[in-house]
Amino acid sequence: MRVVFQSNSWVQFGFVLALLRDAGLGPIELDTHVSAMEGNIGVFPRRIVVADDEERQALRVLREAGEIV
Repeated sequence: MRVVFQSNSWVQFGFVLALLRDAGLGPIELDTHVSAMEGNIGVFPRRIVVADDEERQALRVLREAGEIV
């Protein structure tokens, strides 16, 4: 599994998750429980991971959407 995105912003996180799912990828959310336990004050970013063989496509999708440089 490879981390392709992390953010403290719930809105941006949801958008990226939807982008990856729409592209036919199988993203997995990490750290959602930690974020909830800390009261959503934004100390711990949530992460999105994809399978190793999906990393290249995921990064391309995020680049095209302007979510990563």
